[in-house]
Amino acid sequence: MEFADYFRFLAALIFVLTLIGILAFVAKRFGIVPGFARAGPKPKRIAILENTLIDSRRRLVLVRHDMTEHLLLLGNNSEMVLDSTPCAHKDEDADGNPAARINDLSSEVFGRLIHVVRDKRS
Repeated sequence: MEFADYFRFLAALIFVLTLIGILAFVAKRFGIVPGFARAGPKPKRIAILENTLIDSRRRLVLVRHDMTEHLLLLGNNSEMVLDSTPCAHKDEDADGNPAARINDLSSEVFGRLIHVVRDKRS
């Protein structure tokens, strides 16, 4: 076998592998093959709506997960769920503010937060 034969074999191999790759990409992209999900953006199930620093060691975070909002108190070595409420509204208000929900939380939740912070300090 001469060099031209090896070169022709290698070129044919690269061509066939490229065709297989292109066909696999097209099949996956357009959902032709069952079992492969169609490519595209997936809906987000979790979002951090607001993040507030309380002091140097604690942070208050409002998280939405599957239409439920959780108010979390995060510390260096501890995590605490202060409130969990179902939400049946959009993430944004009329002004486009994604953190509008934090203003609607009851004073009871923030009262508990103040007691938790005071207990941790003492």
